Amino acid sequence: MMDFVLEAWVASIVERRKIAWMLGRGRPWRPGERLKLLFAGYNGTRNTGSDVRVEEMLRQVRQVLGEKNVEFAVMSQNFERTRDYFSGARQVRLPDVFPPFLAREVPQHHGVIACEGSMFKSKFANALTVMMVGALGIAAAENKLSVGYGAEAGAMDPIVERMVARFCSHSLIITRNEESRTILRRLGVPTELGTDTAWTFAPLPREYAERALRQKGWDGRAPVLVVCPINPFWWPVKASLGKYAARLVAGAYRESHYRTIYFHTWGRQQRELYRNYIGALAHAVKAFAAERHAFTILVAMERLDARACSDLAARLGGAPVFTSDEHTMYQLVSVLRACRWMVSSRYHGIVTAMPGLVTSVGVTMDERIRNLMLERGQGHLLFEVDDVELEGKLIEAMRRLVRDEDEIREDIGRSVVRNLKCMARMGVYLEEHVQQRYPEFPVRTGVHSWEEYLPPLSPELRRLAEQFDASAAPQPARA
Repeated sequence: MMDFVLEAWVASIVERRKIAWMLGRGRPWRPGERLKLLFAGYNGTRNTGSDVRVEEMLRQVRQVLGEKNVEFAVMSQNFERTRDYFSGARQVRLPDVFPPFLAREVPQHHGVIACEGSMFKSKFANALTVMMVGALGIAAAENKLSVGYGAEAGAMDPIVERMVARFCSHSLIITRNEESRTILRRLGVPTELGTDTAWTFAPLPREYAERALRQKGWDGRAPVLVVCPINPFWWPVKASLGKYAARLVAGAYRESHYRTIYFHTWGRQQRELYRNYIGALAHAVKAFAAERHAFTILVAMERLDARACSDLAARLGGAPVFTSDEHTMYQLVSVLRACRWMVSSRYHGIVTAMPGLVTSVGVTMDERIRNLMLERGQGHLLFEVDDVELEGKLIEAMRRLVRDEDEIREDIGRSVVRNLKCMARMGVYLEEHVQQRYPEFPVRTGVHSWEEYLPPLSPELRRLAEQFDASAAPQPARA
């Protein structure tokens, strides 16, 4: 019921802003002004993937449109957790009950760039998608820039799907895979094909990671195996005033409480599936680590993952844990790239480790990791979180990381360079779209190389580009 209230509330705001704009209320961009852009995303929860994506969007958009021509604001749910992030951008607080915020904040800007990767799907929370649609819809209603950047679309509840079709039909959504384009095109939403924006991220140097690993007990010689577990079974999150009241009055729903009025889906069936998943990971990781004399670490890419890491660590005899709550994105990704092998249920765990040529196995709950592994040509290293044979399949896949290491790393290197070039094309699409919306905006002239549509690349990425550029043609997926 509360999801429906949020959906109706946001829809009414978009419609009212459209009428107000038609009546001459509101202020468009004028030549000579900085283009004020609001980056609408899920930041301030120490979700490393979300933070890395937005960091690189800011750097790329600044590079493409010119630093002197733009002014950025970034949404954050907790300023303390985004301190020292998003340099040069003003941070604005996104409250849990967000419709009044959207009605107030979006019209103060000349455009919206929606940042969330899982932008159009009901898998995690309808409220999150409704917030994205609301931000894009208000901007489009005022004939302003309305862009979804590196978005993914999946299954949506009918009301949410209708909102996307109605309010995003005048937006530009640059998706990170062809599957998402297919879904959005069916809804009449304009799209271009892009990728994720985390590919250009530069973490702290390897020296930091080696010091951090030694502090956790690493001897400096053993190969490091990193596991990024999650709880795949307690989604979606739904708003509930009834549960919230029971939580306040009687302390009920403690285990499933997400925050304020939002609660995870959590019952007997979800608990059993979660136990099986953690058990399969534990047995496979323990066996492989013993075979290869590996030093095993666990990484919580989001604060929510700390519980899964704790549960898995207990099954592994106390494996050390790195959490996003205790480590910045620069620190955490540095640790990931110092590892040799990875097993991850976090999409951005895999993405941010790939420039370090860390070989990885994906254990997925949805299409994000599946699409990534197939694009790499490594469908044989992909498994489902609820596979009843996960333990045995995972052990064999981890052994393949050793046996086929050179070939797997070659595929990863080619994939990184392909995605860098695809991200550069996103910059071209953005530049062209800005010029169409605001013809007098001072875009660059002349011919530019693909690297000039990216933020400045680290030496690590430049080496990869030189090594794999000629061989970065798409590869067929292997079953």
